[in-house]
Amino acid sequence: MSASFKWFVWPIVLALSCSKKSDTTQPISPDAMYFPSITSGSWETKTIASLGWNQSAVQPLKDYLVQNNSKSFMILVNGRIVMEEYFNGHTASTTWPWNSAGKTLTTAITGIAQQEGLLNINTKVSDYLGNGWTTAPLAKEHLITSRHLLTMTSGLSDANNFVTPANLSYLADAGSRWSYHNVFQKLMDVVSKVSNQTFDAYFTTKLKSTIGMDGFWNNGLIFKIYHSNTRSMARFGLLALNKGKWSNTQIVNETFFNESISSSQNINPSYGYLWWLNGKASYMVPGGQLNFLGSLVPNAPADMYAAMGAEDQRIYVIPSKNMVVIRMGDASDPTNPSFAVSGFDNALWQRINALIN
Repeated sequence: MSASFKWFVWPIVLALSCSKKSDTTQPISPDAMYFPSITSGSWETKTIASLGWNQSAVQPLKDYLVQNNSKSFMILVNGRIVMEEYFNGHTASTTWPWNSAGKTLTTAITGIAQQEGLLNINTKVSDYLGNGWTTAPLAKEHLITSRHLLTMTSGLSDANNFVTPANLSYLADAGSRWSYHNVFQKLMDVVSKVSNQTFDAYFTTKLKSTIGMDGFWNNGLIFKIYHSNTRSMARFGLLALNKGKWSNTQIVNETFFNESISSSQNINPSYGYLWWLNGKASYMVPGGQLNFLGSLVPNAPADMYAAMGAEDQRIYVIPSKNMVVIRMGDASDPTNPSFAVSGFDNALWQRINALIN
């Protein structure tokens, strides 16, 4: 081999050798996003000390949770469990109702059905369910799209939460009034119709099984309620933290998910597609038409979005901290059980802040 040819080949060999070494020795960052197995019960953990959090704030936080009738509590950071606590006989395998926090499951399923070309949220609901699914005048019923159901702006009467045609009467034009109402569950009927299967079956195939959740839908007094263990609620929270992506699979279209956690209308800017949004200029609460100035949960990070259910079932998602917080239990105040945001949220975040800051 000539000297000139050696000088030509050697740099190429050296470059390939270095490249191969780099590929095989690349360390995995301990702060990389982690997703638990969907087939086993294993789940990585991270210590409070390793995060530099305030260990002395743990017990006051746990005391507050117990005093306010909590059954379980979890904190994930980058998908890893930092805290997992169970109280009052509750265990890791105990199922518990999500109540209206489960509305966000319906949002996810609606988004999946849209990305599969089965529906369009801007199409009127009557195109899927036929005329007469309400008692509103037909011209008014035809104004209502699936998007109005996602944003609580159907304009249908909120005097009765039982979702029957007799109770779904006209109150205002769709899009002109925000009012918290269980009419959202008509989205389940839309998904069932367009997928030609039960909502439960479509949900299981497209979401539950794909992220390893347990649980079941139960027909409650006024709408279907999802029940699961705490870790399953945390799995959905982790999917939400990653904008609909689980590991390397985009389960819910990211564009749709980003719409879901953005102000969906200007009447109540603290509401997306059945998600509650923090850090906005004003907010409304279920059961009224008053608009309150300020952030939904002042003590919580401004970028937080949350699934909120009656009796303080909560999924808090905080992108700026790569964090998910779960709370399940009985109502913090049994004499005044809220359907969504309550004073409990702000007091809880005061204690969480003492831990993480």
